[in-house]
Amino acid sequence: MVRVTPTDRRTALRAGAGLVAAGAFAPACAPPDADRSVSTSRTSPAPPTPAPSTPTAARAPTRAAPAPRAFPGQPAQIGHGPRDRPRVALTFHGQGDPALARALLTEAERHGARVTVLAVGTWLDEHPELARRVLDGGHDLGNHTHRHIDVNALPEAAARDEITRCAERLRRLTGSIGTWFRPSRAARASPLVERLARAAGYPHVLSYDVDSRDFTSPGGPAVARQVLGEVRNGSVVSLHFGYPDTLAALPAVLDELGRRHLHAVTTTELLS
Repeated sequence: MVRVTPTDRRTALRAGAGLVAAGAFAPACAPPDADRSVSTSRTSPAPPTPAPSTPTAARAPTRAAPAPRAFPGQPAQIGHGPRDRPRVALTFHGQGDPALARALLTEAERHGARVTVLAVGTWLDEHPELARRVLDGGHDLGNHTHRHIDVNALPEAAARDEITRCAERLRRLTGSIGTWFRPSRAARASPLVERLARAAGYPHVLSYDVDSRDFTSPGGPAVARQVLGEVRNGSVVSLHFGYPDTLAALPAVLDELGRRHLHAVTTTELLS
């Protein structure tokens, strides 16, 4: 059972409230057919989709950006890592208010955790400095398509464009196309998208075995219970930038992982 003290919850909620006041958050990254039975009455309205923008200049990361790598013995679509080692990967869909993204990264680092960020291309266009922030924190940075639309539903040329345009932005900002690819609006890639991702240079598609459902905005304690009720050795957890409840839940999640002697590492480290 996860226990979030009143002090912890007040602190986290004050942080989330301050960020909400600063601006709206990005829409959820959920599969189109996701179960919406969890109450969403507390979800902030999604902002209008911003017009495409030209990437601004950003300094190169001080930490070299690693390239994708193949993991022999792992399937084309990876849902979890080895079950015999006390490691888990917390993966974040990279989109939303940059202040909240920085707060989540800082909280992870305060606990000695390393995470995986799958960035949306248009988000990198708007906030190119966050690529450096992720890598300089020791985290993995990957590709979550360019516009964050249902990539599995697109025809071949459009799906290829979604993957390669985000890869190009990552390469321009970091020198690499990113360590991982995850399809947008879906837990798993279609056979076509899997093939296109491999052709773009990603040997594996990154899925997950624990869905935090933070995109439903159920409250920080509910997010923590959802994650901690399912996580185990080797788990890959799906989380999001852009939701105050995720920030509210993260301290309790990381504290409990520590009590269970489960180390939060990058996905690359999980599989190495």
